[in-house]
Amino acid sequence: MRYKFIEQNNDSYPVVKMCQVLKCAPSGYYRWLKAPKSRRSQENERLNQRIRALFEEHKGMAGSPMITADLNSEPEFSKVGKNRVARLMKKEGLRCKTVKKFVTTTDSRHKEPVAENLLNRGFDVCSPNHVWAGDITYLRIGRKWYYLSVFIDLFSRIVVGWDLSDSLERYSTMKALNKAILRRRPDRGLMVHSDRGIQYACRDFREKLSTHGFIQSMSRKGNCWDNAVVESFFHTLKTQLTHHVCFKNDQEAEQSLFNYIEVYYNRRRRHSTNNYKSPVSFEEEWVEYKKVA
Repeated sequence: MRYKFIEQNNDSYPVVKMCQVLKCAPSGYYRWLKAPKSRRSQENERLNQRIRALFEEHKGMAGSPMITADLNSEPEFSKVGKNRVARLMKKEGLRCKTVKKFVTTTDSRHKEPVAENLLNRGFDVCSPNHVWAGDITYLRIGRKWYYLSVFIDLFSRIVVGWDLSDSLERYSTMKALNKAILRRRPDRGLMVHSDRGIQYACRDFREKLSTHGFIQSMSRKGNCWDNAVVESFFHTLKTQLTHHVCFKNDQEAEQSLFNYIEVYYNRRRRHSTNNYKSPVSFEEEWVEYKKVA
């Protein structure tokens, strides 16, 4: 440990002086420096480099379980355990960023009909296109606030539809829903869950659901936990992306959101609820399973 300390600080302090303070001989340090590193030490160096690369790829929003899952998908690190990864991450000071709470963006003070909470926090869904959950969050773009509306399939946590708008009117929510319908073409009976905001309670939205034979469900008043999956997505999005970027215009924001949602989140980011598989991979495995079942 003393020699390692000297090696790490030899750019800042003279080697002889550090040896005097640490009560070790400079000759011993130089012999240690020239000695071949152990196999375990070499493995740890390669593992540390890969852990740091993966941590940066996830923009600091990945803990040891997710990093371990990434490593285990690679032949060289297929047998690395999460305890070892956790220990090395702690040693390197790699700690998963914490998420923050954000203000609500929907207005439930209206006289439109409110649907029953049919979902009732039943977030574990057995098949795709069985339950979608929607919500809206705000993003700063230039000097204005914009609003991101999304719909997520609770089976795999994949974002099936999203839209960015400078208005909180219902049109953006309707557009996100239309994108999801065109993309997934769900059957009648799909449940669409949201909060009680006017964007979801308005006549246009309710008529769209009715036309397609969808069932509407709404959270209890002021209870964000009833829509926890989408809230979690927004927290991750903001912590990984929007808190670190100053968007100049909506085109730049659209491109960044596309890269994050479609390229990273849907296809790359692993979810514990998916046995640490990405939403796309989880659904592909489900489809293959259904073919042979």
